[in-house]
Amino acid sequence: MTRFAIIEAPSPLGLWPSGVERAPEVLLQLGLARALDARRAGRVEPPDYDPIRDPDTRMLNPQGIAEYSPRLADEVGAVVDQGEFPVVLGGDCSILLGCLLGLRRRGRYGLLFLDGHADFYQPEASLTGEAADMDLALVSGRGPAIVTDIDGGRPYVRDEDIVLFGHRDTAVALKYGSQDVRETDITVLDLQTVRKAGVLEAATAAVRQLAGSDRQGFWIHLDVDVLDDAVMPAVDYRMSDGLDFEELVAVLKAAIGSGRAVGLNVTIFNPNLDPNRTVARQLVNALARGLG
Repeated sequence: MTRFAIIEAPSPLGLWPSGVERAPEVLLQLGLARALDARRAGRVEPPDYDPIRDPDTRMLNPQGIAEYSPRLADEVGAVVDQGEFPVVLGGDCSILLGCLLGLRRRGRYGLLFLDGHADFYQPEASLTGEAADMDLALVSGRGPAIVTDIDGGRPYVRDEDIVLFGHRDTAVALKYGSQDVRETDITVLDLQTVRKAGVLEAATAAVRQLAGSDRQGFWIHLDVDVLDDAVMPAVDYRMSDGLDFEELVAVLKAAIGSGRAVGLNVTIFNPNLDPNRTVARQLVNALARGLG
């Protein structure tokens, strides 16, 4: 039986303090820990947010992310070492660096990247400099060493160990000059491809690939904007289309059912955009069903 441990990672360093930093508090208030029968393993507070784009790296908060990520990695690693399944509640997508750094210290792991965006910008192409624009690029070793080579661990995950699943921003990303993730060894299953194959079939194939014996397991990154805007409007960068909650549950069940998923992070949910907590309750329910 999977034993869950919740780590709060309320960092807005890769975005801005829009409300995403309140997500752990709200999801826990609505009973996520109880629903998963999870222990509260701790909370990693971020350093202060700096709104000025760094002139050398062209990123926001590279120093803050470089300081925060090893501390989060320590917490993730400690939970994994106890044989538990960390559920890391962000915060923005930059928390993925700390999660995967914690695994990188322990060996070779894969990544199931569920996100409405490919997050593959290079800093100079990003309109904002936000690490949430480029977290997949950063964890796969692309970008400034201050954030991509913490502990001398670059890359935190290899291209061939990543499946990008359900994104729908390819045309926009290329228009604004993002690197093309399709030109790498990352397995790319955009929303159109997932829909064509069938969500469960695509998820099963992705998990089968990641569960290979040459890896010690795989991490799940869940940016809630992989969900359809119709059911997940509580995000700062909204797009039409996406998965529905039942489809998300199916993907998570496929991942957990493999026995090879070792942890998950949840990012980008902004409770300030969900004043009635309707969306938050649906998210808690979907996580409980998908993981449990």
